[in-house]
Amino acid sequence: MYDPQAKKLNGQSAFKEIVVEISARQLSAKSEALQQMSLFLTQAVFMEVCAHPKPGLVTRHSNGAHTDMSILTFAVGSAVLAKAFTDLQVLGMNHTGDYRELFAKVRQYGVSAEQELLRVTKGVNTQRGILFAGGLMAAAAGVALNKGLDSGALCSIVAEMTQGLVAKELAGLQADRPLTAGEKLYQTYGITGIRGEVEAGFPSVRQAGLPGLKEAFARGACLNDALIHALLNLMTVVQDSNVIWRGGYEKLPFVQQRAKAILAQGSVFTAAGQRLLAESEAVFRSERISPGGSADLLSVTVALYLVENKEFPVAII
Repeated sequence: MYDPQAKKLNGQSAFKEIVVEISARQLSAKSEALQQMSLFLTQAVFMEVCAHPKPGLVTRHSNGAHTDMSILTFAVGSAVLAKAFTDLQVLGMNHTGDYRELFAKVRQYGVSAEQELLRVTKGVNTQRGILFAGGLMAAAAGVALNKGLDSGALCSIVAEMTQGLVAKELAGLQADRPLTAGEKLYQTYGITGIRGEVEAGFPSVRQAGLPGLKEAFARGACLNDALIHALLNLMTVVQDSNVIWRGGYEKLPFVQQRAKAILAQGSVFTAAGQRLLAESEAVFRSERISPGGSADLLSVTVALYLVENKEFPVAII
């Protein structure tokens, strides 16, 4: 016997099954991207160091403002980072406690990874900043996978992991031991550096790095030029402790204003912008200015772009 109500119910059931299937496919695609976060971070580290020209920074054509490192130093260190990012993503996937408990585990792992990084570079500090920032992002990706979240949650997870970090590690400093470079900068200038950046959920990446990278691709830039444009956008806002430590506090506004000037001249998209970029490379090298904090955040920017989009819209050349 024909039952219109049964047909209606069967139709609703079929529709629900289709919706569930589509949702599962979307979730699967998001999970697949998150599973590759450690790979994306490793790729980002290599791409950042290869991009040229970057004022004051190591590139595939220049040692920048540095006399103790080159692209080869970064290459040997990046192998250590690749393993660390993978291990920390697994650590995040297996974690069952709260986010700050996970941060303690990440920090503990980071001590041994940093020792290995310094060992392979023969004591040269090439990538401790991105080990910290990228390691947190890798662990956050693991947590997101575990909880069924997508890439949009990564920065907020990092912020929750590091909640109270600045107050705990910088604001209550005691003078009973030698201070680190970052601690001295906080005491003298109130600079929170990478600690402040991660505790706030990477605002420089979200508000400057990613928009800059996406703008460059939208304007038809090649991969190298898109990376440089994103870096310049980061340099306008990042409180770069590496710049201050090497050259004094007055160098920070100089770097930020120079990056803004290059962007105002057209960035990598115009001859005027390219000339000012080349001039800045020479100036930064002679004055030993190295915006290494911005470079670390460029790597985070690239990794986040890839986990959101899976690939670049341009050739990898």
